[in-house]
Amino acid sequence: MKTKELHRCDSSVYLTPEVEKELSDRLARIRGHVEGIRGMLLKHADCDTMLVQLAAVKRALDEVTLQLLEGHMETCVLESTQKGRANQALTSLKRALAQVLRS
Repeated sequence: MKTKELHRCDSSVYLTPEVEKELSDRLARIRGHVEGIRGMLLKHADCDTMLVQLAAVKRALDEVTLQLLEGHMETCVLESTQKGRANQALTSLKRALAQVLRS
């Protein structure tokens, strides 16, 4: 089976430190939210309430995904296009978007 090679950013280019911290903080809050829902389940909370909370987690994950994609475009994709590798960057971005939109 042939493995598709993914475009990688240069090691010196990644998300900005601010975006990386924001994503890390958001993921930590989501983890806490999920643990809270798990606790609700173990305490036999009503399903309606848990479904509302799960929908909130899904929205929060969607926001993290969007912010990650934006950060990726503003750093890695931009850097790649400036270094003459626009086709590689575009292919990688299209694959990432396809994955996100399929979920």
